[in-house]
Amino acid sequence: MFGHFRWQSGCAAFMILGITTGTIAPLVIPTASFAQTSFIDVQSNYWAAEFIRELAQRGIVAGFPDGSFRPEQAVTRAQFAAMIGKAFRKAPERQAVRFDDVPSSYWASSAIQEAYTTGFLSGYPGNRFEPNQNIPREQVLVSLSSGLDYKVSGNTDTILQSYDDTNNISGYARSPVAAATEKQIVVNYPNIKFLNPKVTTTRAQVAAFIYQALVSSNQASAINSPYIVALAERTPSKPVAVTIPEGTVIPIRYEKAEKILVTKEEIVPLTLTVAQNVVTDKGTLVIPAGSQVVGELRPVKDKNGSQFVAQKLVLTNNGQEYPINATTDVITKTETVKKGINTKTILRNTALGAGAAAAVSIVTGDKAISAGEVLGGAAIGGLVGLFFGKKSVDLIAIDPKTDLQMTIGENFQVSLK
Repeated sequence: MFGHFRWQSGCAAFMILGITTGTIAPLVIPTASFAQTSFIDVQSNYWAAEFIRELAQRGIVAGFPDGSFRPEQAVTRAQFAAMIGKAFRKAPERQAVRFDDVPSSYWASSAIQEAYTTGFLSGYPGNRFEPNQNIPREQVLVSLSSGLDYKVSGNTDTILQSYDDTNNISGYARSPVAAATEKQIVVNYPNIKFLNPKVTTTRAQVAAFIYQALVSSNQASAINSPYIVALAERTPSKPVAVTIPEGTVIPIRYEKAEKILVTKEEIVPLTLTVAQNVVTDKGTLVIPAGSQVVGELRPVKDKNGSQFVAQKLVLTNNGQEYPINATTDVITKTETVKKGINTKTILRNTALGAGAAAAVSIVTGDKAISAGEVLGGAAIGGLVGLFFGKKSVDLIAIDPKTDLQMTIGENFQVSLK
């Protein structure tokens, strides 16, 4: 799942939240009366804190020896089966099977068998269970709907219109997810309108889903959370403006190349991508990851370098466009192109400004640089004369992974719907 940049009110900076990935070792779950219910990495204002605390009290989930819960860590199918077994008691409804990839000595073997016989989980073709496979969000919801015998009562497609990414839901999952939505077990953070059905489920998300399933069967008291999808409450609300303060740094990236080369004099149009979700300190999504920043690489003559200057932000979740005042630091690193150098070395995973392309073509003698390698801008032919007779040229070398951190130049408002 994406990381987030979280904005603290009154502070001109966003804070990155570290995310740990990998397989979680099986834990010994304490009994409910002695369960650890507070964790060093789950603050009281964390969006899933109440769900985690309640399940920990019941012994359904547990933390790690260092006192952490690791809420953002991925959950595997085996780990989910173990949680299901502790959360729900249900009589078997089908005969047990032995999956080829789940030996009897495997730590979750019993839990997997129980999840299978009670109808919560099934296997894959070839008699496999894939216990170490990370489980996506839609599969968790299908599992809960199947195991708890949820049946959709309304129109599936109408219900799923609650989600702006409804088209991403797999065909097999649509009816069970609609039923889960009706039962109010779907919890979407940070944006209630996005299900993210194929994104790997985290420990915090599984805790929220399971707790809501307990609520739906009258085994737990309701928690007041703004991220629970409730069909009856999805009424249009007035847009709210959120201000991102001047000085905020937002990471952006260029996905089409690993390096960008431009001359020190040229202006190059460039569209970059927001690398991470930008959220407020309350968890409200302001700028979703994948949003586009349209602007230009411009020369900074007094510093003998180049700088990205943003002009427009286009949000990926709703298509809204905003003029934006933001720039990167001035980039002054250079790469020297000499006569006789192998252009394949220069052009590997590299995007060129039109001026840089003309320089490389003339200095190296390679006339075959394709238009596909050149960013928009001036026509190469009109620039060729600038480099006749030169045996080398210094080009600005931009590393999109490290050089493109965009700083907001003045307070910037985004409307939330």
